[in-house]
Amino acid sequence: MAWLFLVLGGLFEIGFTISLKYSENFSKLWPSISFVVCITLSFFLLNKAINNGLPIGTAYAVWTGIGAAGTAIAGMLFFKEPASAMRLVFLVMLIGSIIGLKFVSESH
Repeated sequence: MAWLFLVLGGLFEIGFTISLKYSENFSKLWPSISFVVCITLSFFLLNKAINNGLPIGTAYAVWTGIGAAGTAIAGMLFFKEPASAMRLVFLVMLIGSIIGLKFVSESH
């Protein structure tokens, strides 16, 4: 269950970064509200994952990795950010590291 909380928290992290972009420095109401909701849920779910037995270092690394990789991919897909070969290579390495942390974490 802890891993489910963590993955959902990482997805809400992607949500709050995208909402931040659309909020235009918090000048737009609905993206600003979306930011607050997503960031609150993201931290709440990270906390639930930690309190359900995941080591804090692993949980934080995976949570930020999901957010970073997901936000980078969203940037390429929706905001016309560059998708160079090296950028994609490093994103694959980041995602591989996230998966690796899951497999080496003790009994979680």
